[in-house]
Amino acid sequence: MDFELTKSQKEIQKAAREFAKGEFDKELALELDRTHEFPTKIWKKAADLGFIGVHYPEKYSGQDLGVLENIIIADEFCARDSSIGSAVILANFASECILRFGSEEQKGKYLPAVAEGRMLSSGAFTEPDHGSDITSLDTIAVREGDEWVINGTKTFITNGGMAGFYCTMCQTDADIQPSYRGISLILVEAEREGLTATDIGDKMGIHLMATAEINYKDVRVPVTNLIGKEGRGFYQVLEFFDESRILVAAQALGTAQGAYNRALAYVKQREQFGRKIAQFQVTQHKLADMATKIELARLITYKAAWNFDQGRIDPKLTSMAKMYAARTAVEVADEAIQLLGGYGYMTEYEVERFYRDAKICEIYEGTKEIQKNTIASSVLGKVK
Repeated sequence: MDFELTKSQKEIQKAAREFAKGEFDKELALELDRTHEFPTKIWKKAADLGFIGVHYPEKYSGQDLGVLENIIIADEFCARDSSIGSAVILANFASECILRFGSEEQKGKYLPAVAEGRMLSSGAFTEPDHGSDITSLDTIAVREGDEWVINGTKTFITNGGMAGFYCTMCQTDADIQPSYRGISLILVEAEREGLTATDIGDKMGIHLMATAEINYKDVRVPVTNLIGKEGRGFYQVLEFFDESRILVAAQALGTAQGAYNRALAYVKQREQFGRKIAQFQVTQHKLADMATKIELARLITYKAAWNFDQGRIDPKLTSMAKMYAARTAVEVADEAIQLLGGYGYMTEYEVERFYRDAKICEIYEGTKEIQKNTIASSVLGKVK
């Protein structure tokens, strides 16, 4: 068992760290957080340098690397800045649905556009009245000749209103039981007539990412926009979640690391009662706990990514990684604020923003409760 990154992976790690250090400007991040603006220039530059879609094949403008390399980049980006980092690493959100299940025509048209920074992607899964339950849907797609006609509403959609297309979960067979066997995944271009996006409003964190409600009113797309096979959408999205949970775990991991780095730097220079607060045992114990949690989160997140790259689907492991890394991000960011005291509560010192950005990792791509359900189901098996 080898826990060492390869030479190539270390080079990617170094390149991602140096790019983030040079481009993720603190004052810019604070301004974009205030204005809720996407970091377009940084995203495009990251794409130009090959940081977007590294896990795509070279013929689709990727680097033919794995999920592990992708999460190494995510880890480094979010450690440098939780807001800019998360916006950039999720620029290609849900494009894996096309990468893993799409036709050659779909891959050739959309994956290069995403990898080259010409287009954001998005997945439209969650519905207002269903939340984490994607086993039955109110968004309906009816086939009429050579077209699908789609009606319904999706909510909390990452990159909503900015994406060039949406991988949309639709009920294509309303009569089949169980209902999830009648769900299909359909690619819907943003410019299709009848598709509208409405920003959901102010959020606690991730201010640099657009989050929208997407409405479909008699939206017509060609039958060739079906991703994979009809009736397989539920299973395709579950497999996609097994990959995307690892990316969210890496987002959380980097966020935790970034908050920790700032707290560590602060306690080394801050003096109280005549000495550096890093010299107090209570501070040292806090740092020890934070560092241990981050190390454990990194080990399970990287293992989950490595395991996926071996061609193994393991929902238990990916759920463990996401659940633990997300909890670590929240706890470490919270402790970082505590170590900075009043300064930690101030925008200028950043850790409060890392805390706000951390919380979403326990919610999207399946809440921590959903992750526990998945883990428990795997552990228990069928209980008679």
